[in-house]
Amino acid sequence: MSILAAVLSASVTVAGAPIPAETYIEAKGPSGPLKGTMVSPATPDAPIVLIIPGSGPIDRDGNSPAGLKARSLKLLAEGLAANGIASVRIDKRGMYASAAAIPNANAVTIGDYASDVHAWATAIRRRSGANCIWVLGHSEGGLVALAAGRDSADICGLILVSTAGRPLGAVLAEQLKSNPANTPILDQALSAIATLEGGQHVEPSNLHPALLPLFSPAVQNYLIDAMAQDPAKLIAAFPKPVLILQGERDIQVGVHDAQLLKQAAPTAKLVLLRDTNHVLKTVTSDARNANIATYADPSLPLAPGVVPSIAAFITTSRR
Repeated sequence: MSILAAVLSASVTVAGAPIPAETYIEAKGPSGPLKGTMVSPATPDAPIVLIIPGSGPIDRDGNSPAGLKARSLKLLAEGLAANGIASVRIDKRGMYASAAAIPNANAVTIGDYASDVHAWATAIRRRSGANCIWVLGHSEGGLVALAAGRDSADICGLILVSTAGRPLGAVLAEQLKSNPANTPILDQALSAIATLEGGQHVEPSNLHPALLPLFSPAVQNYLIDAMAQDPAKLIAAFPKPVLILQGERDIQVGVHDAQLLKQAAPTAKLVLLRDTNHVLKTVTSDARNANIATYADPSLPLAPGVVPSIAAFITTSRR
């Protein structure tokens, strides 16, 4: 079946305060189920947000085996619930609890992930009775949300968090240039990006060992597909409400990207958050090391403006 029975069927109350119910939910995947966690506040007719993780092996909580332990997506779900907004955060097809959905987690396209958004919309609407769902994409998850928006019948609106406004190749090149440690391999990296942007594969034997994880043969088909997507064109064609939420201390996706998205969709709401980085934590220093340190600290709360901005946008847009 497409929906797993809830682990908890209702909210409980501790000392008079309702605690949101956290339950498991499934959607139909290509070869097996897609799995996620639903957080439901004790609020009648609560709006529901589907949270799409960023690139690579990011799990439903916003963590990865590569040292990312910020728990940003879990904290986001908890914060939304405190504001009367339900959410579903997910493991992507082929990864973690959704491992059975496809045999090879690398054999995906942005379009595949967009199809999964609509599979989740079907499952969530069946479970909740909602007419539509809000889709929140973090980082590359924002590109997936935009691609899913090509068919917006089951989507209330989009929330693009730390989302690039340019094709992936341009963003990746800028990220590599921003780190002085990459200087010895930068020319080779930029050449590889140009090759992939042209729809061709990069010969791994010609790459410096430090570049092999980034341009692994296993992910090159995905990179070619992702680099062909233009977020500005996608947002310009989306007919429903959009929030563009961008931290001003994000060292992966810059304010310029958020502004490009806004230029392409003038009716979208743009919110810039001071002292907020890519994983939505507070950073007050220009030091790169201080910024990166927050990626591995799950004890840090989300930056103050993150949840209120999203909650206010959803509440206002529903009226």
